[in-house]
Amino acid sequence: MVRLMVQRFAIAIALGIVLAIGINELTFLFMKSASGRGPQIVELVIPAGTADRVAKGQPNPSIPTNMVFVAGDTLVVKNEDVANHRLGPLFIPSSTSASLLLSDANVYSYQCSFQTSQVFGLDVQEPVTSLTRLYGILLSGLPLGLMFGIYSLVIWPIANKQLVIS
Repeated sequence: MVRLMVQRFAIAIALGIVLAIGINELTFLFMKSASGRGPQIVELVIPAGTADRVAKGQPNPSIPTNMVFVAGDTLVVKNEDVANHRLGPLFIPSSTSASLLLSDANVYSYQCSFQTSQVFGLDVQEPVTSLTRLYGILLSGLPLGLMFGIYSLVIWPIANKQLVIS
């Protein structure tokens, strides 16, 4: 009886993990985000005429107001404008570029000279690794499998064999 119960729970847990793999990976596929990739170099170009647009209070449509990164990314800001620009700790003279290593996950709000709001947001997220995905599968698959095992005992009870003494 104990052997049959262990087999039933092993099958139920395996079924729960297989179901969790399907659900978690499907969710990961549909909800892809910047955090689902490895660190890389991201380039931001400040186009010519940006300083004039900012002085007139006109936003530059080619420059986003916020950007999402993965911890470990490097932001390279390339200044194609005639004016010098600043982004937080970076000073970017005209016709040059500067880089910023984004090593820690955090939400940053930097003072910047190429936005009309004078603020530029950087959202740095932890990367979703294979280990993170495995934790998600185990944290959903094991309880699901245990639940299947318990419900299987309710729906299909194991017959208790009684000893017959003659």
